[in-house]
Amino acid sequence: MPDPSGFLRYERQMPARRPVPVRIQDWKEVYPSASDSLVREQATRCMDCGVPFCHDGCPLGNRIPDWNDLVRTGNWDFALESLHATNNFPEFTGRLCPAPCEAACVLSIAGGESVTIKQIEVSIADRFGYQPQPSPAKSGRTVGIVGSGPAGLAAAQQLARAGHAVTVYERDDAIGGLLRYGIPDFKLEKEHIDRRVAQLEAEGVTLRTGVNVTDLSQLQHDAILLATGALRGRDVTTPGRSLPGIHLAMEHLTQSNRFVAFGETPTITAAGKHVLIIGGGDTGADCLGVAHRQGAASVTQLDRYPLPPSARAEEHDPWPTWPWILRSYPAHEEGGERVFAVAVQEFLGTQKIEAVRLTDVVVSNRVATPVAGTSRVIPVDLVLLAIGFAGTDPLVELTAQGTVACGEDWQTASPGVFVAGDAHRGASLIVWAIAEGRAAAASIHAYLGGAGSLPAPVTPSSRPLVAA
Repeated sequence: MPDPSGFLRYERQMPARRPVPVRIQDWKEVYPSASDSLVREQATRCMDCGVPFCHDGCPLGNRIPDWNDLVRTGNWDFALESLHATNNFPEFTGRLCPAPCEAACVLSIAGGESVTIKQIEVSIADRFGYQPQPSPAKSGRTVGIVGSGPAGLAAAQQLARAGHAVTVYERDDAIGGLLRYGIPDFKLEKEHIDRRVAQLEAEGVTLRTGVNVTDLSQLQHDAILLATGALRGRDVTTPGRSLPGIHLAMEHLTQSNRFVAFGETPTITAAGKHVLIIGGGDTGADCLGVAHRQGAASVTQLDRYPLPPSARAEEHDPWPTWPWILRSYPAHEEGGERVFAVAVQEFLGTQKIEAVRLTDVVVSNRVATPVAGTSRVIPVDLVLLAIGFAGTDPLVELTAQGTVACGEDWQTASPGVFVAGDAHRGASLIVWAIAEGRAAAASIHAYLGGAGSLPAPVTPSSRPLVAA
């Protein structure tokens, strides 16, 4: 049984981040590895609740209390087994997921401090190598997967282990999708992707890079899975948008990652510039961290929504739902200014971007209305648009939201063609991508007449916890 007083004896504690002056000089991960003693202390805080709401917060259905207690008692190998039972890539989610499971932790009721679930998860995953688990028998059926992000790779692993011949097609020159060229190394060093790539290849998955699938008739398989993500960046029609020096955020992030990986000199750089980031989410924070490491003269991040509260407002976001609160990322402690409830009305310049005209705004039903008398101009040299994503590639008919619709079996209107991840639900969390990849793999396995069944943690209509 769990330690009944662990949460009373130990306070929530994370490993100390690397000092700002040190970490902005390189691209290494912000968090160092936590000591075993710290991880075991934090795992001891888990109460193994009678009704563990962390399960409901996590679409993968991770057995969080189980592996917490296994870590507490020093059974690290069994903890990894429990972790992998529901999650193909805990080293990714432990670094990148915003942890809706922690928001749903019973210890977070009434402003309490939740268990450090993410930190425990990544500490388990990083402790071991990943042993290949090739299927002892082959089904004779083939599956083509378009896209090598977390949804595609999770599905590939599930189907390969079930005995199917799986080929993953990736248009970039390396496997990983958004993980490879969208997430900065200070959040995810790419060696973690490489370790999984080696495991997948040892399990029989064929990984083909540099293949841009534009027509599904190019592929000859018994089933096809679309896991192409939702990387079409959302743009603006603000006056002056065509001025040089205004870029979509992913253009900046991709070039930065290629510089770290291959030494390629970026054409979009923040070095010595006054940078304006439009968008207050994860992608904006990623651009902020990159700008610091490139040596920006200053960085300002704009959010058109008002400053969120510092703690959960129970009347709007009751526990265990995901709360709307001010979220500060490690990049924010590295410098820069955040400005809320503002929007750009005009980009200014002659030969290139030189300034922007801002006003305060009030947002209602997603429409931002300028506040009279608040117009002002600030100088900028580089503008990065981090305002979300507009959909996926049109390999099949798309919805009005730019995504791919499917039935309850994850199959699209095209027979034998399935969809999973952001291509289906729009830009979302990595944990949802993996969950959908696993669930779609289960449906493909059944469609191919595979023996038994594979785990399916979510359905196409599954949604995060919300207040009734």
